[in-house]
Amino acid sequence: MAAVQLRNIRKAYTRDHYVIPGLDLDIEPGEFMVFVGPSGCGKSTLLRMIAGLEDITEGDLHIAGTLANDVHASRRGIAMVFQSYALYPHMSVYDNMAFALKLAKTSPEEIDTRVMRAAQILQITHLLQRKPKALSGGQRQRVAIGRAIVREPKVFLFDEPLSNLDAALRLQMRVELAKLHQELGTTMIYVTHDQVEAMTLGDRIAVFNAGRIEQIGTPLALYHAPRNLFVAGFLGSPRMNLLPCTLDQSSPQGARVNLVGHHVATRRDAAGQAPGAALTLGIRPEHLSVVAGPQPGAIAARVDLVEHLGDVLLGYVEIDGIDQIVTVKLQHELPLGATVYLLCDANACHLFDADGHALPLLES
Repeated sequence: MAAVQLRNIRKAYTRDHYVIPGLDLDIEPGEFMVFVGPSGCGKSTLLRMIAGLEDITEGDLHIAGTLANDVHASRRGIAMVFQSYALYPHMSVYDNMAFALKLAKTSPEEIDTRVMRAAQILQITHLLQRKPKALSGGQRQRVAIGRAIVREPKVFLFDEPLSNLDAALRLQMRVELAKLHQELGTTMIYVTHDQVEAMTLGDRIAVFNAGRIEQIGTPLALYHAPRNLFVAGFLGSPRMNLLPCTLDQSSPQGARVNLVGHHVATRRDAAGQAPGAALTLGIRPEHLSVVAGPQPGAIAARVDLVEHLGDVLLGYVEIDGIDQIVTVKLQHELPLGATVYLLCDANACHLFDADGHALPLLES
C-alpha cells in the first residue's frame, strides 16, 4: 500500500497550452480512487503521468513519500492494466503472467508461487496452459490483471480496462475488481468514462472536466450533493433532470422557483439571489412522483415514452414550455400522450445559480 500525492501537476504538449492546467490530489494508502469524466478531459493523461509514461511539465508527484518525477517507470512500484490486453499470443497464460518476473531475474520458485497465487485469486488456474487465442475477452482481461498482480506493486493503475467487454462481462468484472481490492488492499487508481463503473467501484471519485477536477468525494456524496451543474449532469443513471427556472422568493424555509408557470418549493438557500434571477432546478427521477391530478406545486407533463427495465419503469415526459425530456420513475404503465402531474420532493431538489454553482441546502 502506498499514498499518491500530486501537487500543482501541470501538463503541456505545446508551449503555453496546458491540457492539465494545475491539479492537486491526495490518494490514501489502500484507497480505490476512480477518475471519471468525458473523453478528452485529461484523466488518462494524468494516469500516464503517475505511471511514468508521460512527462510531468510542472509540479511534484510523490509515491509512498518519495518524489517520483524523475524516477523511471519501471522503478516506481506501479503496475498498469490497459484497455488493450496486450498479451503475447505465442505464450501460455502462465508465461504471460511470469514474463516480467523472468526479466527481473526472479527465482523460478518465487515466480511459480506468485503466478499460482494470482491465478487462484482470479480463478484462472485451469487456464494457465492455454494460449490467449483460446480465451474469452473476460478471461484475457483477468490474465492482464494477473500479470500486474504478480509484480506485487505499491499501486495498481487501470486505464478503462473493461471498455472492450460486453455489458454482462463488464458487470462480472466490476464485481471481480471490487473483490480483488478487498483481498489485496493495494492502492488502486481506475480511469473510466462510465459513471456506473465509477459509482460501483470507487471509495472516492474525482470528476474531471477539461483537465480540472470538478469535485472529489464518495460516490453517494457526489450523487446527493453535486457541487455544480457539470457533476450533477454527469453522475447518475438515468441522469438528473436539469430545468431552467426563475426565483420566486427566498425564505428561511427555502427557495420557491417558477418553472414555466408552476411554483416549486425547495429546501435550498437562495438568500444571495434576487427575485427573478435565472436558476436551474435539478431533480433526480426517483425524487419526482406522479400524482392523480392537478394540485398545488404539481407540474403538468405529457408522456412521450415509457421504458421497461425489468424492475423499474422509466417515463420520459415533456413539460410544456421546456424543450427537453424529463425522466421519472413510474409505478405503473402510462399511455403515450397522456397528461400526468409531477410533484418534486422539496428536500431532494437542487438549485444552481447562473454560473452553475450549487446553492446550499438549508440546515434542518
